[in-house]
Parts: sequence; structure tokens; C-alpha cells
Amino acid sequence: MKKFLIVGLGNIGEKYENTRHNIGFKILDHLAKKESLTFETQKLGDITTYKAKGRTFILLKPNTYMNLSGKAILYWLTKEKIPLENLLVITDDLNLPFGSIRVKTKGSDGGHNGLKDTQDKLNTSKYNRFRFGISDAFSKGRQVDYVLGEWSEEEHNKLEERLNKSIELIKSFGLAGINNTMNSFNGK
Repeated sequence: MKKFLIVGLGNIGEKYENTRHNIGFKILDHLAKKESLTFETQKLGDITTYKAKGRTFILLKPNTYMNLSGKAILYWLTKEKIPLENLLVITDDLNLPFGSIRVKTKGSDGGHNGLKDTQDKLNTSKYNRFRFGISDAFSKGRQVDYVLGEWSEEEHNKLEERLNKSIELIKSFGLAGINNTMNSFNGK
């Protein structure tokens, strides 16, 4: 059975729950809710497993806080013997319009501390990442407040459809492969 590690980046704790920076957690929570899955706290994160068509998707929400995400990712890749090409890291992206999707097989951390730590711990920038656009609608010097702020009413109203699209992307990654997923979802 093919295994995949799907990692949603975010920060633990109620005060971060509905922030833009926690979109990785939010996407995995949405998938878990749709598929009636329950997360369990295990070493370095909350874990649940989703199975579809002979594939096992291990969903991980690291509890190491965003800046130390790589430690949890490396641990679970190693523990579950999952090849690097079967890793998908979900994160927020300020450089993309709200709700837009970009999937890549490699790249820079783009100043994102969660990706920076992941790259450091994995010792490579060649891993699959799914960037969810949160836009850059903040005034100069207000980036941290914006990223750690909650969704606007307009964003919140559009979020459900974007979360559903994100679930389709995760399933496509495991069932159709990274190249087909990039062709089907990038810019959508």
C-alpha cells in the first residue's frame, strides 16, 4: 500500500485556530471532518489516517509551532518509511491572492519560517508543497498582525469552497500524482 505524508502547517492553541497562518491545520481539519476522521496527539503532532483506493494518507498537524515544523515532518517520514516524493506540505502564502493554489515540487522557503525549518531538517528544497494564497492586503509593517489575524468576513464566506478544492487536491496528489495535480489545480 502506498503511503503519503500530508502535513498542514500551523500553530497550536486556541488563539491561532482561525488565523490565516493556520490554513494548513484548517485544510486537514476540513478533510478529517468530511471523512469522519479523528486526530490523536502523538509524538510531535496530531495524526490521523485516511485511506482511499489502496493509498494511505497520514495527515499530520505538527505541535512544534510553525518555526520548528521540520522536526515533526522528518520524524514522521522516517517512522512511517515514507519516501520524500510522497510528502506534501501545506502552508499559507502572502504572495498569492486569497484562496489561490500553487503546487510545486521544489523551491525556496519564500521567507516562510515553517518551510525554512522543513528545508533545514530535510536538507533539501526538493519536496512537494501546496501554497494556499492569503493575499498581502496589509499595510506596511503590519505583516505579522495580518498573518496571525483572523479571516475577514468576505474571506470567511469564500473559505468553504476553497477548503473543498484543497481536499480534492490532496486526494489527487495521492491518486493521480504530483504532475497531474499541478496541471489540474495550479492557479485554480
